[in-house]
Amino acid sequence: MRISAKTEYACIAMLELALQYGTKEPVQIRKIAERHEVPARFLVQILLQLKAAGLVTSVRGAAGGYQLAPPPDKVSLGAIMDAIDGLLDDGGKQSSASPDSSAAKILAQTWKEVAAVERKMLEGITLADLLERSAQQGGQMYHI
Repeated sequence: MRISAKTEYACIAMLELALQYGTKEPVQIRKIAERHEVPARFLVQILLQLKAAGLVTSVRGAAGGYQLAPPPDKVSLGAIMDAIDGLLDDGGKQSSASPDSSAAKILAQTWKEVAAVERKMLEGITLADLLERSAQQGGQMYHI
């Protein structure tokens, strides 16, 4: 499984927003960028994509920033990945071998099965789950 830097940064930003969910205080891009050493310019683009997907809302003004739109238990890693990189790969990679090759057909089917399991796992892991895991490990990563 390959995760782009853009998707990883999106997940980091979403975890920060999930941590502040319900406080009514927006999180500024600058704070996320500084805390996680992520380029702020890149985060702007990422958060605009997440906003277009309905996963975040923005608040204008000097005290503005971004907030998580749905509750953390309703946002899966799969949804974030879809918003950033489009639909997740279905594993239907083209074979270098002849499409009529029985070995190539079996491998193609296997890749699809693996991708389906991967997809199901990503859809089953929510931001709330990740925050809970962080808290169980001491919560050092997510404190504001």
